[in-house]
Amino acid sequence: MKLFYRHFGNGKPVVILHGLFGLSDNWVTFGRELGEQYSVYIPDLRNHGRSPHSPLFDFPALENDLLEMVDEWGLGEIYLVGHSLGGKTAISFSLHHPEIVKKLVVIDISLRKSMSGRHHQELLNAMISVDFSSVHSRSGVDDQLALKVPGTKLRQFLLKNVYWRDHQTLDWRLNLRAINEHLPAIFEGVSDTGFFDGPVMFIRGGMSDYILDTDIPAITMKFPGATVATIANASHWVHADAPGEFYTLVYDFLSR
Repeated sequence: MKLFYRHFGNGKPVVILHGLFGLSDNWVTFGRELGEQYSVYIPDLRNHGRSPHSPLFDFPALENDLLEMVDEWGLGEIYLVGHSLGGKTAISFSLHHPEIVKKLVVIDISLRKSMSGRHHQELLNAMISVDFSSVHSRSGVDDQLALKVPGTKLRQFLLKNVYWRDHQTLDWRLNLRAINEHLPAIFEGVSDTGFFDGPVMFIRGGMSDYILDTDIPAITMKFPGATVATIANASHWVHADAPGEFYTLVYDFLSR
């Protein structure tokens, strides 16, 4: 699948994969900053952002999309950075294609089965319930979401996926039907055989439970060269909560 992507800078290639319900736009500020030293590619994953929709939405498909991008761009070895869903995709990709990944950064996701699927299902249900025939502005969409999603910051994150389908009609860029159908598989644990012995850094938010201390032994079994860094005052959205500290961690790791 030919994905939409953003590109910044020149140098060694860095590919950044966003999380579920996200899009490349969430990473523009970080990508531009990192692009001062690297050639940064930020795709919209399938069924997200401006990339094509498909009824198929699982990790093999996401990995194949990434492999196609690497081949299309002639990147050879890459530095791979992934957050949440993008992080789990990056984990699987590095285990299956260790010859391509030079360094790996995984942001706030572990190898175990995630127990957060219920929360994401609630968000999906809230988005699916929006009646676009009765709203004519993003604020109107926000009003409908607020009935089921009380957090303003979270709603603003979701609203980045709203666009004008034509001059009069708003809609979701997300393929909600495909995501909803495949959501349980997305939260399964990583059971791939093999290991990746290159440099790896897992970054977790101190206020998040996506990477627990009990997850670290399983991480180091698959990634014997892995280190785990914690940003104390950050939630699951580490890069948004502590952009300066996050940038320093990633830049220093890639530059070693």
